Amino acid sequence: MAGARWTVLIADDEPAARRGVRQLLAAFPDFAVAGECRDGREVLAALDTLKPDVLFLDIQMPEIDGFEVIRRRSSERMPAIVFLTAYDKFAIRAFDAEAHDYLVKPVTEARFALTMRRLTRRLGAVGAGDRDPGLIVATARGRRVLLFREIDWIEAADNYARLWIGGRSYLVRESLGQLEARVAPCGFARAHRQALVRLSGVRSIETNGRGELLAELACGTSVPVSRRRRAEFQTALRRARS
Repeated sequence: MAGARWTVLIADDEPAARRGVRQLLAAFPDFAVAGECRDGREVLAALDTLKPDVLFLDIQMPEIDGFEVIRRRSSERMPAIVFLTAYDKFAIRAFDAEAHDYLVKPVTEARFALTMRRLTRRLGAVGAGDRDPGLIVATARGRRVLLFREIDWIEAADNYARLWIGGRSYLVRESLGQLEARVAPCGFARAHRQALVRLSGVRSIETNGRGELLAELACGTSVPVSRRRRAEFQTALRRARS
């Protein structure tokens, strides 16, 4: 494992599947295989002894499946998870379990390379001493893993939340109130009852002709700041810039 930055644990009950992941990983020298597991019990033991940075985890394994591994250990104590499965029917449940990615076997080299680029960005940000960048998975109308720092602002959409990155939006199955607790530590503040704004993306604060306060974002969007939230929002913005 000399020269590698991160370690990987491969968990799959099929030897051919484990061998396939090893072969694909050979093209990524920053990642070294620390061990292999054949079932969930071995995974739980190896997580404690090997402490890998990444876990390639088969969903359907004997006795204890991939989801049960996470439940027993808790998502907070898991490394970055990439699920492996022969079926795509588990995708939404996998991302609800905060998986980093979801690969359907057999995995192509191009799809695997995309996963590895995402892992490198995520682990590199944390390893550089930054705060955990925070991840969220948009699963409605497609699927994409998003970093909190990519998101410009968030608005309520009934029982969902709509995440805006530039001119594109992504739905997540959380209310705005639930999501606020997750993103507030990463620099988001409530602008009004139905909107959260990433403070580092605020270019300026302006007042329009009707006396309304607007947060002008670097992406070009203007988000109104309610009178009730005005003082709190401006204080949070000053702190973020200090």
